[in-house]
Amino acid sequence: MTSKKQLPPRRQRILAYIQEFLTDNGVPPTVRDIQKACEISSTSVVDYNLRVLDRDGYLNRRPDMARGIELLDKAGNPLSSAPRVQIVGIIAAGSPIPAFSTEEAGSSAEFDTVEVPTELQRRHGKLFGLAVKGTSMIDALIDDGDVVVIKPAQQAEPGEMIVAWLKDEEEATLKRYYPEGKRVRLQPANRLMEPIYCDASNLEIKGKVVEVIRKFA
Repeated sequence: MTSKKQLPPRRQRILAYIQEFLTDNGVPPTVRDIQKACEISSTSVVDYNLRVLDRDGYLNRRPDMARGIELLDKAGNPLSSAPRVQIVGIIAAGSPIPAFSTEEAGSSAEFDTVEVPTELQRRHGKLFGLAVKGTSMIDALIDDGDVVVIKPAQQAEPGEMIVAWLKDEEEATLKRYYPEGKRVRLQPANRLMEPIYCDASNLEIKGKVVEVIRKFA
C-alpha cells in the first residue's frame, strides 16, 4: 500500500473529508457530497479517485450503494466511524485530588482516547474524558477505572454530576452538585461516604458528566 504522504493532494483531501464526515454524521458521504465539499468538477472524477483509493487499500467501496465507503487502517482493517474524545487526565471519585489538565497533551490514563456515540458529540459539541479514581460514585454505576465523558460548563443544575474544582485547595473531584445558600454540598453516590461541603465562592464548575464508559475487567 502506498504511503498516505505520497498521495496526490486531491486524494488526501478526499480521505480527510470522508473521515470528517464520518465523525460528524456517523455515516459515510455520498459521491455528490465529496464532489461538492472537495470542489471536484464531476462525480465521475470522484468515482475514479475512489476506485484508486480502493485499489490501493485506503478504503473499501461498494459502487452499488449510495454511501458504500468504508475507511481502512494501515493493516487493512475497517476503521470505526465513531468519534473519539481525548482522555486528559484523572478525576477523583472520592477525596479531591490535584488538578487535571484539559490541554491536548498525553494522558496519564491507560488509553488516550475513547469512542463516544456520534449523537452525543452532535448534541454537546466539544467533549473531553477523565479516568475515574475511587468509588465515591459507585451507586451511580461509576466505578474506579471507568471513564466519564465531560461537557465543559461553568454552571449546573442541582443534582447534576459535575467536575468540581476547589479553588483554595487546588483540587478536583467528581460529585453531584447541590447549592445550599452560601455553601455547596458535593454529594457522593456511595452510602459509606460523607458529602463534602464548601463555600460557594470556593467552587468552580469545570464540566458536567454526559456519558460513562465502563471499564470491563
